[in-house]
Amino acid sequence: MNTVVDVENLSLEFRNGEQRVHALDQVSFSVARGETLSLVGESGCGKSVTAMAIMGLLPKASARITSGHVRMAGTDLIGLPERQLQQIRGNRIGMVFQDPMTSLNPVHTIGMQIAEAARRHRQLSHAEAMQRARRMLDLVRIPDAGNRLTAYPHELSGGQRQRVMIAMALVCDPQLLIADEPTTALDVTVQAQILELIADLKAELGMSVLLITHDLGVVASTADRMMVMYAGRIVEEGPVERIFARPSHGYTAALLRSLPGHGTGRRGTLTEIAGTVPRLDRPIAGCAYAPRCGFAEPGCSASLPPAPEVEDGHRSACIREAAVFDAMRDSPIVRSWR
Repeated sequence: MNTVVDVENLSLEFRNGEQRVHALDQVSFSVARGETLSLVGESGCGKSVTAMAIMGLLPKASARITSGHVRMAGTDLIGLPERQLQQIRGNRIGMVFQDPMTSLNPVHTIGMQIAEAARRHRQLSHAEAMQRARRMLDLVRIPDAGNRLTAYPHELSGGQRQRVMIAMALVCDPQLLIADEPTTALDVTVQAQILELIADLKAELGMSVLLITHDLGVVASTADRMMVMYAGRIVEEGPVERIFARPSHGYTAALLRSLPGHGTGRRGTLTEIAGTVPRLDRPIAGCAYAPRCGFAEPGCSASLPPAPEVEDGHRSACIREAAVFDAMRDSPIVRSWR
């Protein structure tokens, strides 16, 4: 497989005095050229931390990568000097952050902020960089792009600011776009427009996309493969259509059940996931989801389960995967994908 980035056994902890929080535990995956891979899970499961580790944007004072590698074109990004990382960030890897209003600088114009990366990485003159910025605004379908170059972030709508963030991320034609909750706080119509835009740009530019989201509806409509994360671990991964058609981990099943109109609850009710995410400042010997899982048995908490293939390319770290699927077989969401 021709991959753009390879993450291998990545483990990460945050330190606060003597306290250690184990945010990632042996995370491994690859993003193939031209594919959209989605990281899925509730808040606090490790999705955004994984993206920040790839970008080298973790706070050095508190974050420490204890093991693993992040390789791009044979270069390990872990431990790379900051100057070399700066040549990769915004150039070979672009990132769209969750909140465009706080990610954009309020005292600089849109044009200057988009042009900055082009000037730095492509050694363009000011005039050339501004021309590039205008082309990018046209590419992300912002009307009246020439006049928008001199606008400030507060003068744009939420959807327009998100398009500006995408333009900034793509101005140097990166190989990989990391989109961290790119539709957060946008209304449903604008969400659909932004997701359609990312898909169109991916096809047009031939890039790969690492999409971070907790919205399984977004995953179903945009991603090729998905990885379900829980408590800093990957619990299930595979092609989107196979996981939706054969969910094989208790946590994946719980996420599907919580979808409005697609779960297994009574008509008019929403199904919630009982319990809370475990504390990560303590070692977890077995499956971290076991205390909340309706399929758990004593062996689930005893040791970390392996992740064998359920089907071709579909893996699940669950010793009860057959029982999970049997329980979900007749749910509306699974039936619609089978």
